[in-house]
Amino acid sequence: MEAGMKSEMFREEDMEDCYDESPPERQIMVGICAMMKKSKSKPMTEILERLCKFDYIDMVIFPEEVILEEPVEKWPLCDCLISFHSKGFPLDKAVEYAKLRNPLLINDLNMQYFIQDRREVYRILQEEGIDLPRYAVLNRDPDKPEECNLVEAEDHVEVNGEVFPKPFVEKPVCAEDHNVYIYYPTSAGGGSQRLFRKIGSRSSVYSPETNVRKTGSYIYEEFMPTDGTDVKVYTVGPDYAHAEARKSPALDGKVERDSEGKEIRYPVMLTAMEKLVARKVCLAFKQTVCGFDLLRANGHSYVCDVNGFSFVKNSMKYYDDCAKVLGNMVMRELAPQFHIPWSIPLEAEDIPIVPTTSGTMMELRCVIAIIRHGDRTPKQKMKMEVRHPLFFELFEKYGGYKSGKLKLKKPKQLQEVLDIARLLLAELGQHNDCEIEEKKSKLEQLKTVLEMYGHFSGINRKVQLTYLRNGQPKASSEEEDCKKDGPSLLLVLKWGGELTPAGRVQAEELGRAFRCMYPGGQGDYAGFPGCGLLRLHSTYRHDLKIYASDEGRVQMTAAAFAKGLLALEGELTPILVQMVKSANMNGLLDSDSDSLTDCQQKVKARLHEIMQKGQEFTEEDYRKLAPTDSPSLVNSMKVIQDPVQTCDKVYALIQSLNSQIRKRLENPKSADLQLYHSETLELMLQRWSKLERDFRMKNGRYDISKIPDIYDCVKYDSQHNASVGLQDTLELFRLSRALADIVIPQEYGISKAEKLDIAQAYCVPLMKKIQLDLQRTHEDEAVNKLHPLYSRGVMSPGRHVRTRLYFTSESHVHSLLSVFRYGGLLDEEKDQQWKQAMDYLSAVTELNYMTQIVIMLYEDNNKDPSSEERFHVELHFSPGVKGCDDEENVPLGFGFRPASSENQDKKPNQGSLEDLSQDQRDEALPLSEPINIQRRSPMIRNRKTGSMEVLSETSPTQASKGSTSHRLLPSSSRQSPEIKPTSGLGFEGCSMVPSIYPLETLHNSLSLKQVDEFLSKVCESSSEAHAKTMKALSGLFDSQSQTSLYSPQQPLSSSGSETSLRPPSQPLWHGSVPSSVPSSAVSSAGPSSPITESSGMNLSFSE
Repeated sequence: MEAGMKSEMFREEDMEDCYDESPPERQIMVGICAMMKKSKSKPMTEILERLCKFDYIDMVIFPEEVILEEPVEKWPLCDCLISFHSKGFPLDKAVEYAKLRNPLLINDLNMQYFIQDRREVYRILQEEGIDLPRYAVLNRDPDKPEECNLVEAEDHVEVNGEVFPKPFVEKPVCAEDHNVYIYYPTSAGGGSQRLFRKIGSRSSVYSPETNVRKTGSYIYEEFMPTDGTDVKVYTVGPDYAHAEARKSPALDGKVERDSEGKEIRYPVMLTAMEKLVARKVCLAFKQTVCGFDLLRANGHSYVCDVNGFSFVKNSMKYYDDCAKVLGNMVMRELAPQFHIPWSIPLEAEDIPIVPTTSGTMMELRCVIAIIRHGDRTPKQKMKMEVRHPLFFELFEKYGGYKSGKLKLKKPKQLQEVLDIARLLLAELGQHNDCEIEEKKSKLEQLKTVLEMYGHFSGINRKVQLTYLRNGQPKASSEEEDCKKDGPSLLLVLKWGGELTPAGRVQAEELGRAFRCMYPGGQGDYAGFPGCGLLRLHSTYRHDLKIYASDEGRVQMTAAAFAKGLLALEGELTPILVQMVKSANMNGLLDSDSDSLTDCQQKVKARLHEIMQKGQEFTEEDYRKLAPTDSPSLVNSMKVIQDPVQTCDKVYALIQSLNSQIRKRLENPKSADLQLYHSETLELMLQRWSKLERDFRMKNGRYDISKIPDIYDCVKYDSQHNASVGLQDTLELFRLSRALADIVIPQEYGISKAEKLDIAQAYCVPLMKKIQLDLQRTHEDEAVNKLHPLYSRGVMSPGRHVRTRLYFTSESHVHSLLSVFRYGGLLDEEKDQQWKQAMDYLSAVTELNYMTQIVIMLYEDNNKDPSSEERFHVELHFSPGVKGCDDEENVPLGFGFRPASSENQDKKPNQGSLEDLSQDQRDEALPLSEPINIQRRSPMIRNRKTGSMEVLSETSPTQASKGSTSHRLLPSSSRQSPEIKPTSGLGFEGCSMVPSIYPLETLHNSLSLKQVDEFLSKVCESSSEAHAKTMKALSGLFDSQSQTSLYSPQQPLSSSGSETSLRPPSQPLWHGSVPSSVPSSAVSSAGPSSPITESSGMNLSFSE
């Protein structure tokens, strides 16, 4: 029977060689006992073909009908059994057969019962001391009610006393059930992601459902913040493991497939620790062939699932290795008893293939970008004094008396405020003479704003309550003077300022354009440009971290950017939770607007004084207000001439705007007109009438600090609500813009010294972080690398790029730019390129949404590693989104950008950009080359490595002139995606998405040493001036126990433990001072490490 079955099973010609030699006395029989779908699968067939090549091994595949219908006594005989459970497989019969025949088991059968139950899997992993996520089991078992305690709150669950804050994961206890749900916190937008067995190209879907499932038993575990990739590990025995990365199904649920429709996976190198884990898993579950899932997060690797028997799909090398390992294992165990001569062949060590590049190729090593958030709705706030006992109860309930202040952001809390407002309004409606002091109009506004979106999400509204012991001191423009004594609460409602749909599109487009800065950004890989980055990322050679301040609009911008950068799809919430780290703990990207420095107070006072003069600007005013002679300022001052007159005009225009809106409201046709982003005319009127009230103070003078808000509102309405057709918005836009162009930049300092001083107060932590990012680049050893043997398709397996993206608000972008401009990085007199860059910057009027400051570090592998020329830094800048009528006053003609006549003869040059011209738009190309000398070194596509690198054609002597290989990102042509072809002013459409200016090169031949010394100098000078802020920071630092510095749970990192990256000569921050940082600055270096939300205040300085 066996022989017949064998010929039936193996008719394929290429198996013939199994039977060519005359068989010896005894063959070793290997039986395959599994469901047909598995035993006939492609990987199994490939491996069995190879296993047959062992002289003494023969195969028998048990037919499925025999397994299902025949008793085990009638099953074929074998010496070695490969048998594993899958859907429909009778595991009990297989166990019975093994007892009867006692073959060598490749995968233990009894353990396969455990693998079907996630509780057992986790228990075994825990006993073996393998890292796994913190978890708790909820058993809904009527016999054991004590194992079923579930308390569900809005942003966490409590399972049998153990608390899991969102995001957390909910897994059915049965391992065959793939419906795993991830629940997101309201601060990220709430809802949940539902994972399932792949259907077509979907593996998960986002759902607004926020409540956990109420039937069935589940494991609840903390969500591990990986960077959007999962690692699948396949063992063949304890000493062999193959690992692949694939996109995490939780990210957007879209399965990446290649041209043949297979899921794209990338081979990955396991670290020594991970190899040990693979060994432990293989032995603990007694499964020679075993697949399991690893999550790389916080510098550790956690096992989150063990799947039992599984093969790698379509990897020839794995098929060879697997057959070799299994064959040797069978021979080692069984050859002696069959007296077959056998000795295990020794394997030659795998030799890593490292391609070299020739010519003066520079390799991109690090990209650091500081980016302002995208287009937002106008920020608004309303203040009211409240005295109702219900408000005091609320204040007490959330612990407001501890500090006298309270911030309410959570939906549940906002709901309570809304309930109070509704209650008071209802009482007011019933009888007017009752004891309620709160003003009806204010209560109504409170109610309207809180009801605005139909649902709460902590991203777009907050209520602050402040305790006033004797009521509110001075009557502001809105209050009457009939006030009672006694304590009251000041309620400040803030809303608006959220990312608009246009802002999302801008961020996503920019992310897409950013892809083209990376090597291999061309070509057609899975059908989209910029695949070089996508490959780098999923092969773990792209070490990406995205940080955002804790404002909703900034976080959402970061998530939308990540979506474009990594070609993701779907909702932003899952992307936000996995990819964006919040860096709000330590002033890295946030600034407390309440704590302005003395210098800033003084500057504001001086600014107000100059802007309140009722006469035309004099020479002296020009000197006072524009000591830096910045053209953009001088131009605005010329437009304004007399600041008070201009304010009068602005005020009159606002009044006319309000009366126009009121007229619209009276007209029943337009009263319920839907404005952009679900705003109503009513709300628009509230916005503008509040500005009208606040701008002109009681004493008839103007409140200059309202100018940015006026500009903000008119900019918003002229872009998004042009369809309303209000008159004179353009004139209001022009005047308020001229005022804002003076007020906004000058609030960050008037003289160079002040600008620098204020800038340092904002961004020293960020500069220290940038300095670290640049220094870290040469020590890439511990980073997760790609397996060199599999990198045939990936041209240069050694390449490792670090990307750090910092999303923040206007203040940080202004400050950082001030530091580069006035901190003395280069001498304008001596450096022509820098002078042109400075002229360009001073002509930029506004740092609009999506402004970018980009620092790129290249390595020249041909230079001596210790020489200054080895690392090369470039500085790029873009003023962000184009304004409504920017076309005519784009900074031009300062000698940094070729004139249009030159653009004509530049067109042919595109041919030399080879593939670039095909998938990129050309209209923006001329903008991308600020300096003409550099046209001589266009980008060259290096055929051999298949990646974008650039040949420098200039001799070293010229390098000093700033004409070294001008590697302006290919993205420069791509980065101005003219998203909608609306005309210059863009007032036709109801709302349009303006395009973004391409990056301009400020300088492209800085050495790393120069930049490093500059950053040290700037941070050092500030650390003396700001001893008090340092004190505050070190206070924050010391309050954490020292142990947390070296705590094992490091903040998220795609690159494994980054702490180990620093060479021994550069010690960890705490306690010992690296040479590059003065001791005075060390205390602040601590807190500049961003901290993840999940790990609380856990300041390990891994990054």
